[in-house]
Amino acid sequence: MTSSDAVAQHYSGRGLVDRIMAALAKAGHEPQVLTPDILAPHDEFHVGGIEATHRFSGRLEITPDSRLLDVGCGAGGPARTVAATIGCHVTGIDLTADFITAGTELTDRCHLAGRVTLHHGSALDMPFDDAAFDRAMMLHVGMNIADKAGLMAEVARVLAPGGLFGVYDMMRVSDGEIGFPMPWAPHEGVSAVKRPEDYINAAEAAGLTLVAQHDETNAAEGFFQHILATKPPLEPGQTPDPFSNLAAHIRQGILAPTELIFHKAG
Repeated sequence: MTSSDAVAQHYSGRGLVDRIMAALAKAGHEPQVLTPDILAPHDEFHVGGIEATHRFSGRLEITPDSRLLDVGCGAGGPARTVAATIGCHVTGIDLTADFITAGTELTDRCHLAGRVTLHHGSALDMPFDDAAFDRAMMLHVGMNIADKAGLMAEVARVLAPGGLFGVYDMMRVSDGEIGFPMPWAPHEGVSAVKRPEDYINAAEAAGLTLVAQHDETNAAEGFFQHILATKPPLEPGQTPDPFSNLAAHIRQGILAPTELIFHKAG
C-alpha cells in the first residue's frame, strides 16, 4: 500500500451523508433545508471548526470575484462556508473519493452547486491549468503530505501571480515524542507533521514568500475544553482517543495549530 493509499483508507467511510443526516434529524433539522452553519459540526474537521474557517479565510483577502482553491477539501465544509459567506466560487480537491461523493451531495442540499465544485484527485498532481486560481487555502491537510516541496510547487503552479496561499495545519513547534493515534493518522506511518520552517523553506523554493505567521493555540483553547469535557478519564494503559491526544500534545507545547500565509509575486 502506498502512503497516499493509506491516507485515503484512513479517511474513507461510506455512508457519511447518511450519518450526518441522522445526526441532523435527531437535532431537529430538516435535511433538505441545510446551510454551512448547520453542517459545520459535521463537516468542519479542523481545530476550531467554522470559527477558524472564518478567521483563516478572512486573512486571504477573498472577494466575490476570487477564484479560490481548497486543497484537501474533505467533504467541502470550509469551501461551502467561504462560498456562502463571501459569494466567490470555490474549487476543492481531495484524495478521498468518499469525501467528494458526500461533499457533492451536501453542496447540492445547501443549494451551493453553482459556487462550489469538488474534484477527486491528489494535491501533488492537480488537474487544473497554470495560474487558474487567485487564492488557495489548505486546512489540516499537510500533516498527511510528506512531500512538502512537491505540494508547494504544485500550488504555486496553479496560483496566479499576485495570489495568496494560506496554510492552516498542525505543526511541530518543539521537540518531544508524538504519540498516536491522532485525528489525521492512526500511527506514525500515515503522519507527516513538520515544523513551520519546513513549510516555509519548501514554499520559498517554489517561488512563494511568507507574509504572515500565526500560532492559534490560544484561539483553539475553547475548542479543546469542549472536547475534553465530553471525554471520560483515561484508565491506566488505555489508548487515548485521537482528539484528546492532540489536545494533550498542544497543551504540552509539542504541536500548535499554525497559520502561514504566502504570496506569489507578480
